[in-house]
Amino acid sequence: MTSLDLAFAACGLLAVVAGLLAVTTRQVVHAALWLVVALLGVAGCLLVLGHELVALVLVLVYVGAVVVLVLFALMLTRAPIGPDLAHAAPVWRQAAAAVAGAATTALLLAALVPVAGSAVERREISNQAVATELFGTWVWPFEALSVLLLAALIAALAISRGRAGEDT
Repeated sequence: MTSLDLAFAACGLLAVVAGLLAVTTRQVVHAALWLVVALLGVAGCLLVLGHELVALVLVLVYVGAVVVLVLFALMLTRAPIGPDLAHAAPVWRQAAAAVAGAATTALLLAALVPVAGSAVERREISNQAVATELFGTWVWPFEALSVLLLAALIAALAISRGRAGEDT
């Protein structure tokens, strides 16, 4: 086992543990921060694999924009910071969610493990080709996502201000 294998395993373990903590924590702000750690773990895995451009885009778009937008919306809408016990799910719903998550994991493993074990022909793709594809073919969906995030930010601001006659 090489040092790159160990680094990949450490980043993968960090991403999985942080992802589990993000979905199991009862505090919304902590969930958003654990999401940042999970996404940084995935970016670390991509760096170890040699895909610097994809790791940079992941950090810039998801960590730098989406998570900051979630935290900003939480602050603007005055969402409860502490544990939200009023909306706690019953035990049977938590068990059903755990079963659904385990079934999805099993399905993904059944589909991906045979592919990982076989000798797949890999092509070397340059960062120039990825950038051309991303900012050529996919520029309009990327811009549509930017408009959607801007609309969500404006909506959060409008909700936080309330009506003109209300006491805030």
